[in-house]
Amino acid sequence: MSVRKGVHAITPPDDNYLKIKKPKSIAAGIPAATSSMLHGIKKMGVTKTIKTLTTVNQPTGFDCPGCAWPDPEHSTTFEFCENGAKAVADEAMKGGVNPKFFSKYSVQELSEKSDYWLNKQGRITSPMILPKGKNFYEQISWDDAFNLISSRIKDSDNPDRSVFYTSGRTSNEAAFLYQLFARSLGTNNMPDCSNMCHESSGRGLGEAIGIGKGTVTLDDFNYADVILVIGQNPGTNHPRMLTALRDAKRKGAKIIHVNPLPETGLVRFKHPQDYMKLSFGSEQLADLHLQVKIGGDAALMHGLTKVQIELDALDHDFIKKSTDGFELMLNNVASTSWKNIEQDSGLTRFQIEKAGRILAQSKASIACWAMGLTQHRNGVAVIQEVCNLMLLGGHVGKQGAGLCPVRGHSNVQGDRTVGIWERPSESFLVRLDEACGIVSPREHGVDVVEAIKQMRAGDVDLFFCMGGNFLSATPDTLATADGLTKVKLTVQVSTKLNRSHLVTGETALILPCLGRTEIDIQKSGEQFVTVENSMGIVHMSQGGLKPVSNNLRSEPWIVASLASNSLDDKRDWLQLVENYDNIRDLMSKALHGFDNYNDRVRQDNGFALPNPPRDSRSFNTPNGKAQFVSHELPDVKIDGDKFVMMTIRSHDQYNTTIYDLHDRYRGVHGNRRVVLMNASDMTDRGWKTRHIVDIVSHFEGETRRADGWQIIAYDIPRGNIATYFPESNVLVPLDSTAAKSNTPTSKWIVCSLLEPGQSDSEEE
Repeated sequence: MSVRKGVHAITPPDDNYLKIKKPKSIAAGIPAATSSMLHGIKKMGVTKTIKTLTTVNQPTGFDCPGCAWPDPEHSTTFEFCENGAKAVADEAMKGGVNPKFFSKYSVQELSEKSDYWLNKQGRITSPMILPKGKNFYEQISWDDAFNLISSRIKDSDNPDRSVFYTSGRTSNEAAFLYQLFARSLGTNNMPDCSNMCHESSGRGLGEAIGIGKGTVTLDDFNYADVILVIGQNPGTNHPRMLTALRDAKRKGAKIIHVNPLPETGLVRFKHPQDYMKLSFGSEQLADLHLQVKIGGDAALMHGLTKVQIELDALDHDFIKKSTDGFELMLNNVASTSWKNIEQDSGLTRFQIEKAGRILAQSKASIACWAMGLTQHRNGVAVIQEVCNLMLLGGHVGKQGAGLCPVRGHSNVQGDRTVGIWERPSESFLVRLDEACGIVSPREHGVDVVEAIKQMRAGDVDLFFCMGGNFLSATPDTLATADGLTKVKLTVQVSTKLNRSHLVTGETALILPCLGRTEIDIQKSGEQFVTVENSMGIVHMSQGGLKPVSNNLRSEPWIVASLASNSLDDKRDWLQLVENYDNIRDLMSKALHGFDNYNDRVRQDNGFALPNPPRDSRSFNTPNGKAQFVSHELPDVKIDGDKFVMMTIRSHDQYNTTIYDLHDRYRGVHGNRRVVLMNASDMTDRGWKTRHIVDIVSHFEGETRRADGWQIIAYDIPRGNIATYFPESNVLVPLDSTAAKSNTPTSKWIVCSLLEPGQSDSEEE
C-alpha cells in the first residue's frame, strides 16, 4: 500500500487488556481536575503546568487549541477544561522527536507503533526529509526545504497539480497568507478540515439564512428558555460548554439532549472549581434525553415541527415578513405520517410530543449541533430541518435564541472566514484581488474527498498540509494511503509525530512549527496571532512558553518563506512577517468586517464579525428572506442482518490525537478497538462482552474490512453500533458523502459483524 514496502497505513492491532467499568453518571468534578493536573505535570512539570494553565484562554494569554468554544467576558483564573489541559500539556512536551530519533527508527518501524505511542514521543525539533527510495528521515535546512518545494511547483508547470490542505488550528494570519499564496500561484485547491465536519452546516445555513455560521452569542445562553443539544457530546468534545449549560439551567432553561448515546456530560455536571468554594454537589443538565436512532434526526425534526404547528406555537408575523417557503414546508411535514416518524426516529409519538410541548412554551430557543448531524448523507438537509423548526417560532435574531453549530478545531471557522475554501464566492475574490493586486482563479478547487481521488489518479505533484493528520482524519484509510503514495512530494507542517509522516509521497518533508503555547519572535519583536471562535468573535492569542527548539518557525513565517521562494511576484512576503500588524493591515483591506483590524483586535475580548441574521434579522439570500427548505425523509432502512455504525471520540482523545487509552465517562479502559453494541442485539447472536468480531462495511457493492474488535454491551439503540476513530476510518467509504457538502458519512456506515475469519457474501 506504500511506495516504501512494509509501511502500515492502519493503526496496528491493539492487544492491551480491555477493562470495563460502569459508565460515569457525573461529568467533570474532582476526576477532571485531577486528570488535568496529572497530564500537565507528567508532560510539562509543575512550574510549566502552572504557567500554561493560568494563561490559557486569558485576555493576555493564548487561545486553547482544544476547541472553538468562546471565552466568557470575565474569565476566571482557571479558564480551561480537562481536554483543554490535555491539549496544552501535549503541545508543551519536550522535543523528543529530533534527528537522533529519526536515525534510530525507520518509517516501517514507526508505522508498527500505535498512534498513542507516536504522540507520546514529544515535539518535532528540526526540518526533516524522507528522500525518494529511503526509509529513514534525514535533517534538512529550511532553505533547502523551501527550494525543494518551489522546484516541485515550478516543475509541475500547472498550479492545479498542487493541493494545499489546512487544519483548523492555523491562525487567521497564517491562513490568510496561505490562501493568498495559493491564489497568487493560480489555484483554489484548498481543502480543509471543514470538509469533514461542519461543511454541511455551512451549506445548509447559507441556503436557509444567508450565512454559513451560527447566530448566537455566549450571552444568549443566559436568556434561553430551551436549549436543544443535537448529535453532540460536549462533556468530551467541548467541556467548557457544560458551564454555559449549567448557568442556563440555573436561570430556568430546559435542556433537551438528542443523541443515540446517553452522554455523561449532559446527565449531571460538577464544575471542578466548585470544590475550591466548598461546594460539593452536582447538577442535572438535560431535562429530557431523546435516544434517537442513528440517522433518525430528520424524522424527529418533522415530528417536533408537527407539534409546533398543531399547538400554533408559531411567530406568524416573523414568518410572514421575514421568511419564504412556509406553505411548502407545511405541506411536506403534513404528508409525513406519525408511523414513519416513529419508525425512522426510533422514538414514540409520546416522547416527541413531550419535547414538542416544551419547545412550544419557549419564547427563546437555541439549537446546538455537531458531527452527529453533519456526517450523514442528508447532513445539509437535516440541518435545514433544524432551521425550519427554529424559524417557526422566530427563534433567530433575538436575545436567547438562534442556531449554534459547535465547531471543534479552535480556528476552523476563522480559517474559512479569511479565505481557506476551495469554492470561494465571487464577492470575496473581487475584494481580495483589489486589495492585494492579484487575479485569483475562478475555477473551484478540490475538497478533501476530491483531493484524495485526484491523488489516486496521479494528478497531484505537491500535497502541502498546514497542520493536521490527513491520513488518519480522512475516510477510507487505505484509499487515502494509496493516493498519498502517488504524490511526488508531500509536506507536513507539524508539531507532533503522526501517521501522515509515515505514509508519504515519493519524497516527504516535515516542517516543525511553533505551537499555540510558545513565544513567537520576529524581526520587530514578540508577535501575537488572532483566531475566531465558534460564535464569530475574533480575538488575540499570544504564547508565553520558550520554544522547545531553536529550529522551530511560525506558521506565518513558513508560508511567507514558501511564497517568497516559489512566486515571481513583486510582493515582499518576508516583510509581511517582520511584524504581523503588516499582515493584519492587508487583511483589513481584503476582508469584509475586518476594518481597523489591528485596533479592534486589541480591544478587550476582541470584536464580533458582522452576522446579519443575528444583528438585524436580515438574510443575505436571493430574495432577502430566511428560507424554509423542504426535504423528504431519508431512507434509513438497511438490508439483512446488518448494523448502522457511527464513529465517535473517546474522552482521552482530540480528533486523531490519542492522549491516553481511557474513555472514562463510558467506562472503557486500556483498549480502543471496541464496538459499543445493544445488549439485546448481542443476546440474539449469543455474544457476550469481549466477544471478538470482524467488521465489514458495505457501500454500493463494495466492502471494506477491519478485523479483531471486542464487543461491549452499551446503551445504544438496537441495530446501531459505535466505534472509535481513527481506528474505524478504514471502514468509511470514500464515495459515501453528504449531498451538496460532500462530507464523508462517518455517522452512517452500514456494516456486518462477523466471526473472526468468517467471509462475507458481498466480499466474495
